[in-house]
Amino acid sequence: MFRTTLKAVSMAAVLAVGAVAAQAADFTIRATANSNENDEDYDGLVVFKNYVESASNGAIKVDLFIGTQLCSKGAECLQGVADGSIDVYISTSGGASGIFPYVQVLDLPYLMSSDRVAEAVLSGDFTRTMREMALKDSDNKIRLMTIGNTGGWRNFANTKHRVRTPADLKGLKIRTVVADLPQELVKAMGASPTPIPWPELFTSLQTGVVDGSKNGITDIMGMKFPDAGLKYLTLDGHAYMGALWWMNNDKFMSMPEDLRRVVVDGFAELQQATFASPKRKSIQAYQDFIAQGGDIYVPTPAEKAEFKAAAAPVYDWFKANVRGGPEIFDAMTAAVAEAEAKLAEDLAKDIN
Repeated sequence: MFRTTLKAVSMAAVLAVGAVAAQAADFTIRATANSNENDEDYDGLVVFKNYVESASNGAIKVDLFIGTQLCSKGAECLQGVADGSIDVYISTSGGASGIFPYVQVLDLPYLMSSDRVAEAVLSGDFTRTMREMALKDSDNKIRLMTIGNTGGWRNFANTKHRVRTPADLKGLKIRTVVADLPQELVKAMGASPTPIPWPELFTSLQTGVVDGSKNGITDIMGMKFPDAGLKYLTLDGHAYMGALWWMNNDKFMSMPEDLRRVVVDGFAELQQATFASPKRKSIQAYQDFIAQGGDIYVPTPAEKAEFKAAAAPVYDWFKANVRGGPEIFDAMTAAVAEAEAKLAEDLAKDIN
């Protein structure tokens, strides 16, 4: 009897899914990520698609385009969002900084101290402030839906020696992207910033063109950088690798309120998926790094304070040189202070 009932329930579920799938969608969302199916961005999109299609009872269909099928670079992809040929696109801060320079606030070093702080900040009014700024700058065409994570935390890694304090970085050639802010950070640490395209980094490490980089562990292992001599990793956690999820605002606002709610909830689900994914994937990545002879160092609180103090000039540079810098910097630091105070209050309750 139980097996018969279970079979009937299972068949009913299949038929229900089939009915939703067969229903003609009122809206189709074309979503793209310039990554692959092993990436956190893909994990997030799969969760988003499943939630939105189910919660809308098939009224919204989500088509995924992974890789460079629709566009290949940040400016091109964001233009696609603006003109409506792309509905949803995920960028790094670097990929969006040419159009929205203030998003580089996510790359400012040592502002957020932990996953819990970062997740609280990015789930609150800070993101809404950035959304309002982006809508204004794009003539209400490009809407920031949420900020997730793509790869955990950026850390300093090199081929030469263990780095405990900023003094140990002095003279090292550290790979950066072609952007001012990461170069200013590397210079503040006493190292030499060396812009190198991502596909060329393996060979550049192997041949000594650069001595190190600032990446997350999943990127380091995914690109097999230990095979190029990258051996020393310092978990200074100088930047949370934020992922900005953009949507065509006309498409979003064309939906009735109940479906806009579904989309917003879908992005909340996506955000949670991308918060979690790097944590799981980094476990094996760290194990593999050590197994290949890697050296991992965790700075003490005093050493971490030295890194933050050395980075202070980068904050002044950002506020003085980046359009919208002072406004978004104040929004970020206020959000961090609020999150830290709330977490400290919660912790006191939980440990006593």
